[in-house]
Amino acid sequence: MALILKDGYATRSTTASQTGNGMSGKNILYAQSGGVTPVINATACGVIETAREEDRIGNVLAAKDGILGVLNEELIDTSVMTSAQVAALRHTPGGVFGSCRFKLKSIADSRAEYERLIEVFKAHNIGYFFYNGGGDSADTAYKVSQIGEQLGFPVQCIGIPKTIDNDLPVTDVCPGFPSVAKYIAVSIMEASLDVKSMASSSTKVFILEVMGRHAGWIAAAGGLAARHSGEAPQIILFPETPFDQQAFLRRVDSVVERDGYCSIVVSEGVRDAAGKFLSDSGVKDAFGHAQLGGVAPVIASLIKAELGHKCHWAVSDYLQRSARHIASRVDVEQAYAVGKAAVEFAAAGKTGVMPVIERLSDDPYQWQIAEAELGRLANVEKTVPESFISEDGFHITDDCRRYLQPLIKGEAYPPYGEDGLPQYLAVEHEIVPRKLADWR
Repeated sequence: MALILKDGYATRSTTASQTGNGMSGKNILYAQSGGVTPVINATACGVIETAREEDRIGNVLAAKDGILGVLNEELIDTSVMTSAQVAALRHTPGGVFGSCRFKLKSIADSRAEYERLIEVFKAHNIGYFFYNGGGDSADTAYKVSQIGEQLGFPVQCIGIPKTIDNDLPVTDVCPGFPSVAKYIAVSIMEASLDVKSMASSSTKVFILEVMGRHAGWIAAAGGLAARHSGEAPQIILFPETPFDQQAFLRRVDSVVERDGYCSIVVSEGVRDAAGKFLSDSGVKDAFGHAQLGGVAPVIASLIKAELGHKCHWAVSDYLQRSARHIASRVDVEQAYAVGKAAVEFAAAGKTGVMPVIERLSDDPYQWQIAEAELGRLANVEKTVPESFISEDGFHITDDCRRYLQPLIKGEAYPPYGEDGLPQYLAVEHEIVPRKLADWR
């Protein structure tokens, strides 16, 4: 398949659909932001495949390592990717184009950085900026749309939802969360069977720590493993419910007495009555958030010291957000759909918006893509509502189960090779020629 270099970008001499009708329109710049998900590349797949079929759009460039790639003018030319490579994005975990934790401050505080973004947009004929991330990313995309207008180079800015924490408002669910929810529910179910089998002579308490600084959606998902009352996990600790040490210890002891063992799912963001994180390390991350040091060992030490029960604990950490091998089919479909919708929104002239998931019914589960203004999503966290947490604060309600259950249904296994391992995409990216001086 021959490659042609046009305006500094490699394009194929095959069908117009592969290159956005010969790249007659302005280009899309797509960037991934923050922690990745099992399905963020499925969104990238939706963007690229849809753009290749859209006459009004040129090429799709991807920022290397998120917004830092834009500032550094390190832009990946996706037009050199074959159709098969683009399709493989749909089943590959991680962030194929790279992500970063770098938050742009206000335009007043970081005007030079925003001006640099516009310079890069001008240099590479960018008419559309897609930022695939959470609340901070929605805020950035919103600010970029504003500065573009101020500087006389308007760019259509589309936010694309992504976060395993499921804490974006407006959207019914955030792509990435359903697959993590499925992984956590399966993991605590399997680990609990292990603990139960050994509890008479060994470990009696198992603690699984999951992500979720302020919102306990992932912890809540662990509750799906308890199909019937009393099944593991018997205890869930939410950041939305202040940690009551004595009530917790009484519950652990009573569960061990009743069942012979106890399985616990705890969110990393569990706080005491004063609002302090149980695992606050005193360090701040790149976004100014408290760096949490691990709540599972804190809980385990407490149980051991106060009750004497032998404990094991695990931190799901990167495993939960990279487990593409057990992704939810619903999640893969929704992740692709928001990427596709972003291109359609851009082609229709929309800006300052984000495609979101709108639930139509629980059973059968039906959903559609809706539209939300970025200003409604920026820097707003959706926490688990009170009606989703049991009255005693240690488990989920039937309402929560009705919300969560449809999201984890179905499997979308990646292809496996003869070596027994998933066949994930591995590609050497081609960076387009730089046109500007170094940033800083």
